[in-house]
Amino acid sequence: MRQRVITAVIALVIFIPIIILGGPWIEVAALALAGVAMSEVLMMKKILLISPEATISILGTLFLVSNDKWYGFLPSQFNKQFIFFLFVIALLIRIIFSKNRFNFDDAGVLTLSMLYIGFGFNQFVAARNVGLTTLLFVLFIVWLTDSGAYMIGRQFGRNKLSPLISPNKTWEGSIGGTVVAVIICSIFAIWTKVSLDVIGITLIAIVLSIAGQMGDLIESSLKRYYGVKDSGKILPGHGGILDRFDSLLLVLPIAHLFGLF
Repeated sequence: MRQRVITAVIALVIFIPIIILGGPWIEVAALALAGVAMSEVLMMKKILLISPEATISILGTLFLVSNDKWYGFLPSQFNKQFIFFLFVIALLIRIIFSKNRFNFDDAGVLTLSMLYIGFGFNQFVAARNVGLTTLLFVLFIVWLTDSGAYMIGRQFGRNKLSPLISPNKTWEGSIGGTVVAVIICSIFAIWTKVSLDVIGITLIAIVLSIAGQMGDLIESSLKRYYGVKDSGKILPGHGGILDRFDSLLLVLPIAHLFGLF
């Protein structure tokens, strides 16, 4: 517990100034976090980080996170979707020359991971570019849902939410975490004028809170599939970057679909 607290304090001391400053600071942070997260997927799959497929997938992930304006010098037909597809083609070509050490299933996993991690951190930057309060609204939903679910589940949890994937989570904790997050975040949104529609922002908060828990379960199922306790060890006591950002990577794109940024 002491190690977890120390790591959390150090992380917040670094993380909070970055999200407050925004701009290039958060862009660089998002690139670094995305690169580490993709590396964690590769290590779970036991793919060497110096292999061609690792290099392609990490670069593809960083490309998705990067600012579109960086590629304004390219011809119009080279849009971001097309360039990303070139990374996918590179993975497919790698299959041919890997002597069966890298196959189509592996390429599919890495492509999905690039999209999941790359687009998630891209939206992290996009939310901050709209405004600090918008990003804080999303972050508070994730953090409060997680904290509320832990505290309420520990006290009142009886019915397992998903015993095969995450045996410690309960329905009571899940519902309680959502209620806590929705109440506090709705007040925050109205106070900071993220939205003036009380009903609308409440519904959005409910959906995002549930999405955050789904993101947590998705990453838990990934770890169970690969037989690891944590996605990485970069954060002592907390695991890896994917362990800390799993909920956010799903919440941010859904928040974008709702038009929050």
